[in-house]
Amino acid sequence: MSEAAPSRPRVSTTRANIAIVASLYNEKFVQGLVDSARRELELLVPQAQVMTYRVPGAFEIPVCAEFVLRNTEPDVVIALGLIIRGATEHGDLVGASVTDALQRMAVAHVVPVVHEVLLLDDEEQARERCLGDRINRGTEAARVAVNMIQLFEKLRVTFPFPQSNG
Repeated sequence: MSEAAPSRPRVSTTRANIAIVASLYNEKFVQGLVDSARRELELLVPQAQVMTYRVPGAFEIPVCAEFVLRNTEPDVVIALGLIIRGATEHGDLVGASVTDALQRMAVAHVVPVVHEVLLLDDEEQARERCLGDRINRGTEAARVAVNMIQLFEKLRVTFPFPQSNG
């Protein structure tokens, strides 16, 4: 596990359409992720349009992300949520399901989906990763998102998709 957020990308992107899909469950911690991500995005891409969509829990993140991908034109989707393991395997099952769904939609839509739906053991880990400055997954998510936007801008220039004739 990383000890610090990746370095801040050198920004050449001036505008971006960014969607954040975040759960309401474990709200204090997830709000910390959202706030950190939005602050970092404001620094990196001041003119970005950032829309935040809140869903009840981590399990609902993929269906909302899919809706956003089908009905808007985001340059990137950032998924933010928190699952704290309990006495059963429920958290692991939800985490695996969310991970699989987010990966499938990123590939199917050819749009980056940044996965920061955290599966943690306890609130101490949540505090460190969601509310702290040393390891903040919201900050990391924003930096990854901007890196992916820049990469996809370069890819579109290098490998333009053919225009449909329909």
